[in-house]
Amino acid sequence: MPDPLIRTRDLAKVYRIGESQVRALSGVSVDIAQGEFVAVTGPSGSGKSTFLHLLGCLDRPSAGEYLLDGHRVSGLGGDQLAALRNRGIGFVFQNFNLLARTSAAENVALPLVYAGVGARERRARALEVLERVGLADRAAHLPAQLSGGQQQRVAIARALVMRPRLVLADEPTGALDSRTGLEILALLQALNRQGMTVVLVTHEAEVARCARRVLQFLDGRVVGDEANAEPAAA
Repeated sequence: MPDPLIRTRDLAKVYRIGESQVRALSGVSVDIAQGEFVAVTGPSGSGKSTFLHLLGCLDRPSAGEYLLDGHRVSGLGGDQLAALRNRGIGFVFQNFNLLARTSAAENVALPLVYAGVGARERRARALEVLERVGLADRAAHLPAQLSGGQQQRVAIARALVMRPRLVLADEPTGALDSRTGLEILALLQALNRQGMTVVLVTHEAEVARCARRVLQFLDGRVVGDEANAEPAAA
């Protein structure tokens, strides 16, 4: 069997607040294979968002080991972590995080600017992924000219433009109405069927049922790991 795309062993995270310590994660050991769609669930404060931030190299673990695609992440420096994030991980957030005065295509192309890609290729790749998420005809629109669901599609296109192997989504339907949220979940399911690995944090059971596997967090630990034999169709 090939090595998993994500492997954590005894992963822990402790935050220091003044004289106090808050243990956000404690001994999390998980393998996630290439091509899985995993939902991470649990109540507020259970550690699910901390886990996602560690997977996305947005934070460093206090202890334990994290391997991404066979690379040991735990000991990397800041510049190495930034390069790994930009090259191999796409992020989708609840609040879209689009630049208000910048077109959809320019928002999508932003990671390519940081990667030093030339203007012509940036434009071509931005249009390619906008077409992939069904927004080729909205490339010139500003975020204010788009619906919430369309803005989230732009955010997903931005996550895909660097052609990552892994997409991390933090409550991607949280700011959307239920119908639009289902459209975004259907898009993530379609991307997963095309081979994309998706890890999604949610507190909604209905959203978790759309994934192929559900990790349940409580008090910084994984207390459940179940497969959805028949994921709900969004």
